[in-house]
Amino acid sequence: MHKAGQKIAAEIRASGVIPFSRFMELALYCPDCGYYEAEADKIGRKGDFFTSVSVGPLFGQLLGFQFARWFQEWAKTCLGPAKIAEAGAHDGTLARDILIYLRQHCPDIFESVEYWIVEPSERRKELQVRLLGDLACKVRWTSNLGSLRDAHPEGFRGVIFANELLDAMPVHRLCWDAKGKQWFEWGVTLQGDRFVWVRPGRARSPSEPSVSPDTPQGSGRLGEAALPSRVLTLLPQLPPALLDVLPDGFSTEVSPAALDWWTHAARILSYGALLTFDYGLTTEEFLLPHRAEGTLRAYRSHRLSPDVLADPGEQDITAHVNFSLLEQAGESAGLRTASFVTQEQFLTGIVKQLWSEASSSQTWNAQLTNQLRTLTDPTGLGRFKVLLQTRLG
Repeated sequence: MHKAGQKIAAEIRASGVIPFSRFMELALYCPDCGYYEAEADKIGRKGDFFTSVSVGPLFGQLLGFQFARWFQEWAKTCLGPAKIAEAGAHDGTLARDILIYLRQHCPDIFESVEYWIVEPSERRKELQVRLLGDLACKVRWTSNLGSLRDAHPEGFRGVIFANELLDAMPVHRLCWDAKGKQWFEWGVTLQGDRFVWVRPGRARSPSEPSVSPDTPQGSGRLGEAALPSRVLTLLPQLPPALLDVLPDGFSTEVSPAALDWWTHAARILSYGALLTFDYGLTTEEFLLPHRAEGTLRAYRSHRLSPDVLADPGEQDITAHVNFSLLEQAGESAGLRTASFVTQEQFLTGIVKQLWSEASSSQTWNAQLTNQLRTLTDPTGLGRFKVLLQTRLG
């Protein structure tokens, strides 16, 4: 068993059952053995999944163009030095692509820009420094949003953004009990040397994986009445008539971690833009009949894994972001929703603006055309959702 699996198993043996959110946290982010701490690269042709950054430098170039235009507009309000904060920077490729674009096409902005990377992992920071090379002198690192706020007590003025970060934050997996008219949280326990789903404090239903009779249930960290009130508040508030017809076993996910991250970022931003690219849905879309099993998925070698709980630390785990909750949180923090569109629409809009500028020095060729086609493919990466919120007053 992978070291991450051993750590999870030890917690389960101590408590009987753990929430899936804890399983996901350890599997992905355990500092010494989590999936994102592994030496082998997880992104690209030889990894487990592709991102927009994997396609080539165009994604970063387009963001660099857009950020530069925003900075030029905001300069009229005496914004000060341009600042960019990227969270979830992986190996630093996107930061490099953005900075190279600014250096080549917007030297005045590049000269004064402060590029911040929010990175809790020291190993990742080392990879980023190595890949950025001479550009590393333009970058400052901070371990979390709290320390970014501490570095900017007057508030962050610029762009805070993330690319495919929030869909990898831990989620709670919830299920509807039609007979009891209540939601419960799936837990994770051990059956031999396998991790299996279990509803704590209750015998399994025919649709649930089998659990050994000796496996402790309903003990430790997760119990039948232990559904956190915070988690309940993130569930859609459905009218009784709809709850009456919601199928027994209907599953969905909620991510307090993603919502907290967005709320914190929104509060730190005193002027500028907050932006994310991610797989995600609106609250209403989470409730469509074909999503009765939820959106939780695991990937390995670019293939959908048949078992999300298998081999923790060795496969990626993801769940769709609830953009309705993010939008509400940002607006509650005083931001204005500027746009909520697909990546296809967002990037196409940037390209149209770039092409319309006769003075643009961006050289366009067949390679960039192919990259754009991949980035905006409505059946692929173009399906990503892009939420842009601003504070400009």
